[in-house]
Amino acid sequence: MGRILVTGASGFIGGGVIRDLELDHGVVAMSRHDPDHEGPWVQGEFQSFEDLRALDQYEIDAVVHLGAVTGGCSERDGMAVNVEGTRALMRYLVDGGCRKFVLASSIAAVGLADAAFRPEEMPIADDHPCLATDAYGLSKYLMEEVARYFVRQNRDLDVIALRLAAIFADEDPPPLRSPGAPSPYALATITSMALSDTVRAIRLAVEAPHKEGLRVLNTTHPEAWTAVPVAEVLRAWWGSSVDVSHYDEPGRQYDSPFGVARIDSELGFVAKHGPDRYRE
Repeated sequence: MGRILVTGASGFIGGGVIRDLELDHGVVAMSRHDPDHEGPWVQGEFQSFEDLRALDQYEIDAVVHLGAVTGGCSERDGMAVNVEGTRALMRYLVDGGCRKFVLASSIAAVGLADAAFRPEEMPIADDHPCLATDAYGLSKYLMEEVARYFVRQNRDLDVIALRLAAIFADEDPPPLRSPGAPSPYALATITSMALSDTVRAIRLAVEAPHKEGLRVLNTTHPEAWTAVPVAEVLRAWWGSSVDVSHYDEPGRQYDSPFGVARIDSELGFVAKHGPDRYRE
């Protein structure tokens, strides 16, 4: 594989991805701030066509698209950066011959930012519809739809959208959650993944054999970050309004709120740094 473009290279995840991929790949970093990267760095914004033209000198074979505005963003910024920015980036790269795209989507695409969110099924499937009432969740879902649009136009594209969980530094895991009142992003507080696992998932997606089409994959640890069985937490939030009987079955008491079987079958990815080591 030739050069891999990494957007959002100066961010928390971007830094880890850059350090990992540059061990055995040529990497071009793109970000507004210096990513402290020994290889080529293009300073700019991926939603700017003028900034993208600075990439003309490189032959980009794959992209890891991490750049984004994050949770709590305004509707204007979510649409301008996460949606239109992704469209501009993909148009530039597709027209330049790139056929491999790894996009950082989010579990927020289902709508979990709203305390009133109720999933249609548990565990939440990779293709769960978007029920977002917030700009960030909607923008991440629409980013996936932009990718789907390009795949319809270009049948030979291989696009993997990783619906990433809340990501934490390996040395600073989140607290295990106990039953309490529902809150915005409640599901995200029990759906976490270590940076080292995130970087490994992205590497597996980049290096996976070419497969035409769009794959949307939940990307998190197979266990929930709860101190007690998951059903206790979910019933405290939702009562009987959502069927959580899956978590009553033997061996499934601590399963993640998001199904992760598909990313295992597609990429061979299973997160390793889990909450079991912190439970008493």
